[in-house]
Amino acid sequence: ENNFELLTSYFENINFILEKGNGYFYFSRNETKVNLERKLEIAFRWIDILDFFKTFDHSFGSGFRFGIADITVRLNTDADLKSKLSALKKITKKTNNTEAVSSLVSFLIKDNFVELQDEITNTYKVLSSFGYLEELIMMLHIPEDIANEIPE
Repeated sequence: ENNFELLTSYFENINFILEKGNGYFYFSRNETKVNLERKLEIAFRWIDILDFFKTFDHSFGSGFRFGIADITVRLNTDADLKSKLSALKKITKKTNNTEAVSSLVSFLIKDNFVELQDEITNTYKVLSSFGYLEELIMMLHIPEDIANEIPE
């Protein structure tokens, strides 16, 4: 804290911005508008994916085990889940429900939120890293007075 200004100028020379928070420090970089918009699109995608899996089972989180077949069976009886999957078809680019769910699970695997636990039964396990995604989304706060001002 005593050397904050000195360290700030040092890190500016290597293209980092040293930021000070409440009891912590972190690095950031100036983002171009295009990069910032791309990151926001990715964040929106993760919010939708997380919402889908939490709709499947509210306890979907670290340590949770599931199979693609479990989700596709549930799609036949849960209209809300089916609606959320339909909204995600723009991301999955699949028309078949099983393929669409597989595509979403592939996103989770690719970003190390889920791993294949059993190849024979096609069972997956949610990793503890999924908690970081949940925390990130839970940190978003939209005050009630402006909630209705956000376009759909």
